[in-house]
Order: sequence, then C-alpha cells, then structure tokens
Amino acid sequence: MSEYVIETKGLTVYYGRHRGIENVDLQVEKGEVFGFLGPNGAGKTTMERTLLDIIRPSAGEALLFGNLDSRKDGVEARQRIGYLPGELSLYADMTASAYFKMYHALQGGNDTYWQTLADRLGLDSSRKIRNLSRGNKQKVGIVAAFMNKPELLILDEPTGGLDPLVQQTVIELVREAREGGATVFFSSHILPEVQAVCDRVGIIREGQLVAVKRVEELIRQQFQRVQFTFGTIPPADAFVLDGVTELRRDGNVVMLEIRENLNAVLTTAVAYTVTNIDIEAVSLEDIFLAYYGKGEGHA
Repeated sequence: MSEYVIETKGLTVYYGRHRGIENVDLQVEKGEVFGFLGPNGAGKTTMERTLLDIIRPSAGEALLFGNLDSRKDGVEARQRIGYLPGELSLYADMTASAYFKMYHALQGGNDTYWQTLADRLGLDSSRKIRNLSRGNKQKVGIVAAFMNKPELLILDEPTGGLDPLVQQTVIELVREAREGGATVFFSSHILPEVQAVCDRVGIIREGQLVAVKRVEELIRQQFQRVQFTFGTIPPADAFVLDGVTELRRDGNVVMLEIRENLNAVLTTAVAYTVTNIDIEAVSLEDIFLAYYGKGEGHA
C-alpha cells in the first residue's frame, strides 16, 4: 500500500478535443502542504475535481490515502476530505449556521467547531447566505472545508475575495491543520502566501506538471539576482554571457540575473573594481514567471 495521501499515475483529462491535464504523475505525502501553481486554464481545477471524482479521467488513475481509487472508492474517500471549490455554489435561502449544521449532519455528529471557525473569520452565521458579500460567502466555504477536521484538505484559491487580515487567518488555519496531521493540497494565485505556508510546490503548465520541488530548493537552484556597485563603470557589453541578463543599470550600479556562468561574471566584475555586492532574494513569484516565460503559457 502506498504511503502517499495523493498519488496520480498518468492522469489525463480531455474535454472532447480540449486538453485538461496530461500524464500527471504526482505524489503528495501525508502531513505536508502542497502548493499547486499555474495560471487560469493550466489544469489546476481539473486536477482537483478529478481527485474528487467530480470529473472522470480520460486515462490514468488517482489514488487517495494509499489505497482508495478516486473512481471506485470515491464515496469513502470524500468522507475524509474537506473541499473548497474555486466557484462556490451555496444554498442561498439558508442561514450560514443552518448550512453548517446540515453539512455536518450529512457526515454524522453534532460538533460545533464550525462556530469557532466562523468567529475566527468574523462571519455572522445568523444571516442568510444570499445576503452575504462575496468575501463572506468565501468564509462560508472555508468553514465548510475545515469544520469536520478532515484528513485531506483540497483548497482552490482559498483566500480569493478576502481582506488581508482574513487571508492571514486562513493561512493560520492551514498551518494548524498540518500541525494536527492533515494534508493540504492548495492552489493559489497569491504566490507569497504559497511561499509562506507550503512545504513543496508543483507547477503545472498547459496541463503538464513541469516541476515539483521544495519551496526553498526551487528558489535556491534556479537563478540569482546580484547587484554590483563598481568603481569603474563597465561597458554595456561587459556581461554578455550565456545565462546572464542585465536587468538594470544606474550609473555605476548594475543588476544582473545569473542562471549560469557565475565564475565568469565574478571574473569580469573584478576588472572594474567592485565596491559593493548585494544579492537580492528570489521569490516564488520570480520562479513562477521564469517557468512561464514572463507571462506566457496561459491558456
């Protein structure tokens, strides 16, 4: 039996002739927060819905909790999953509290953890859902995902429409879920929060998984941005080297993006009397844009 909470093998979904995801091989370990990154249309939501058996794969398979097939054992698997979809569909004429009580009753029990979550998020659960703002409807979805303390959380853009303070509360809930032993599969466009909370990230491009790495490894290995201050201004072509891009120049200060040939850069720089070096931290957003060619690759 596999030790992975999520394991896909050759997972492929086509909508007629249109690509959803192709040959996705992915393993998500128990107790980790896994960030799933990609622009709209890359396949993030398709992946999540296939794991939940909302969409059936065209080929390949998805296993959950080690031995549950997403298709054959979907009912059993979903009892152990909390899901926040990117597009919420709620019962507009119910109050939020009635919705939570109904949702919990479907899985058995009468626990009131939902009230604790609602209070932390600043949600007035006595109001009808139809009268809630977009942000408060998002809070309803968040409470519903977390309230039964599931083993696996699948969260599609969980902080969308929320103000910064509430976004931080959601990140805290994700951390607490991980500390409690849960596994979180987490997609977001807000890359700093992914960088803050995720153990590993996968980048999906045009339906294909192009990278899976630990966050710190992804940042460290890809490239560096180095700012030199020179005693003598180097000529415009001084750093024309493979894997080196001059990002900006202001008098005797030159910022370079270095992917290879670091030794050659340093050798060249010394010739112009380096008076200061600053290394700029590379963010997950920088890496993400590098994989997508500065914005290319959207679908």
